[in-house]
Amino acid sequence: MPGRDVAEYAAEALASLRAQTFTRWRAVLVDDASTDATGEMFADAEASDPRFHLVRLPRPHGLGAARNAGFDLVDTPYVGFLDADDVMTPTALERLVSSLSSSGSDVAVGAYVRLRPATTPEGAVQPGEYTVGEVQPWVRASTDPARRATTLAEHPDVSGNVVASSKLSRVELWRRHALRFPEGTLYEDQVIAQRLYVHARGIDVIPDVVVHWRERADGSSLTQRKAATAVLGDYLAGLRAGLAVLDAAGHRAAARARVRLMLEMDTPALVRIAENHPDPAYRRLVGAFVRELAARADLEALILDPETAPLRSAAVLW
Repeated sequence: MPGRDVAEYAAEALASLRAQTFTRWRAVLVDDASTDATGEMFADAEASDPRFHLVRLPRPHGLGAARNAGFDLVDTPYVGFLDADDVMTPTALERLVSSLSSSGSDVAVGAYVRLRPATTPEGAVQPGEYTVGEVQPWVRASTDPARRATTLAEHPDVSGNVVASSKLSRVELWRRHALRFPEGTLYEDQVIAQRLYVHARGIDVIPDVVVHWRERADGSSLTQRKAATAVLGDYLAGLRAGLAVLDAAGHRAAARARVRLMLEMDTPALVRIAENHPDPAYRRLVGAFVRELAARADLEALILDPETAPLRSAAVLW
C-alpha cells in the first residue's frame, strides 16, 4: 500500500485490510515522503498489528517506484496492490486467494466500482461523504461471468481491466518475467496489467467487487486531472504502451478489444475537454490519438458505437 499525503483517506484503507475475512496477509506500507500525517498513521498501524510493515522513502518517488519498493519486500506467494485512498471489500482477499489456490492460475481479477463524492439534491459536494457506484459495463465484460484458468486469447475483454488494485497475482510470475511498474510516469498500471495478462499461464476472473476506487472530492485524484496537458501526455503514453504490449505478444483480439474500449470510453471525455481547452497542444495530442485509434479501427473493421462517430470529425480539426 503506497501513499503520499493521503491522511484524509488512509484510515479507511487500513481498516479495510483489518476487516478482511482472509486474515493471513502481510501489508507493506510505503510512505512516499508524505508531508501530512500519512507516515504517522502508517507507523501507528505497524505498531498495533504485526502484519503491517512500514517503509519510509526519503524523498517523493511517485506511485510506480513506491509500489516497486513495497514489492521488493514481499515474501508471500501472492501479491496485490491497494492505494491508500482506496477501499478493499471485506471478502476480496478470500475470494482472490481461494480462486488462485484452487485453479493454479497466475492472476485473479475482480470487479471494481468508483467511490464518488456524495452530493446534495442541489449538486453540492457533501464534505467527507462518498457513495459507491455501480459496476460499469466494461468492468463487467472483463469479470462476469466467472472464469477459471482462462487466457488472454480466450478472454480478450479482460484487457480492459487495468486497475492495479483489482488483482491478485503470483509473486513467481513477477519474478519469472522481471515485472516492475514503470517509474517516473503516471498511469503505470496500464502497462503492468497487460504484461500480467500476456505472461499469465492462467487467469481467473470473478464478478465480485473487490475494491472501491476513490475519486477524491478535492479533484486531486489522478483520473480527475486529465485536463492538464502534462497529465494527458502521460495518460496517452500509458494507453499506447499497454496496447504495444498486446501488439508485441501477438494478441490481436485483446488489442482490438482495447482499441474499441478506448474509442468508446476513454477518448470521448478527452474530446469534450479538448473542444474548449485553451492549450492548442492539448487539442493536438487528443486529435493525434483519436486519429491513430480510428485508423486501427478502420483497419480491423471494428463496428463502433454510433455515439463515437463525432470523434473522427472532431479529431480532423486538430
